[in-house]
Amino acid sequence: MKKMHKILPVVVHRIVLIFYILCAALPIYWMINTSFKTQGEIYSKVPTIFPKEFVLTNYITVLSDPKFLIAIKNSLMVAVVVVFISIMIAFPVAYSLTRRQFVGRRSYSKLILFCYLLPSSLMYLPMYMVVSKLGLVNHTAALFLIYPAFTLPYCCWILMPHVGAVPTSIEEAAVMDGCGKIGVMYRIVFRLALSGIVSTAIFAFANCWGEYLYALVTLTSSEQLTVPIYLSNLIVGDMFPWGEIMAGGVIACVPVFLLYMFSAGFLSGDRNAGGVKG
Repeated sequence: MKKMHKILPVVVHRIVLIFYILCAALPIYWMINTSFKTQGEIYSKVPTIFPKEFVLTNYITVLSDPKFLIAIKNSLMVAVVVVFISIMIAFPVAYSLTRRQFVGRRSYSKLILFCYLLPSSLMYLPMYMVVSKLGLVNHTAALFLIYPAFTLPYCCWILMPHVGAVPTSIEEAAVMDGCGKIGVMYRIVFRLALSGIVSTAIFAFANCWGEYLYALVTLTSSEQLTVPIYLSNLIVGDMFPWGEIMAGGVIACVPVFLLYMFSAGFLSGDRNAGGVKG
């Protein structure tokens, strides 16, 4: 009976975990599955778990469209630039709020949290007015101004605990060795908090990569569209080319997947261990 009491919670935990994994994996599998089906099979009355006939027509159609390749380039450029801007600004802010003592420090932290929790839908009109006055409507440069308004508070708030986790003794040792304040911040703290910075950058990249509403409001030209807008434009009236949409979705997932895979080495391990001799 005692063994049963010990084993039962573990079994229940595993079952619940498997259930959640299946719920998360099922939409991804169905997207990949649908991308290899013919249009007739997609609209069949009885859905098929596996394609009766694997076809690459949907991928060929999407990849042969120059507009899709332009959309990939635009999304990649916007996401990379916005993430770079966000991290380069958010890291000094997070360092200042966790390491420096000044009047209003807690108020600034709460303001960042408030901006992070602010619904993005409240900013549509003022953002569009600003972009319109700057003459950036229908240009991807408009997204360089819009997206940091949401990624910056997120990056600042997420980086603060990562920067604060770096032991101050390591900074003190660096100062004793002659390292200046800027050097301590970027040569010491930045490197030790790199796992948190990389994970924050990945999430910020994914948010920019998949953002739809602001890109829809700001961009109209086919040469300026991002990937989500391109995929939505495949729908014409009541015609839904699900095969092409799912194929485009699978291709759009590849950059984020590769980014995570190449960054996995930075997301593990304790970089603070052994920083100061006992």
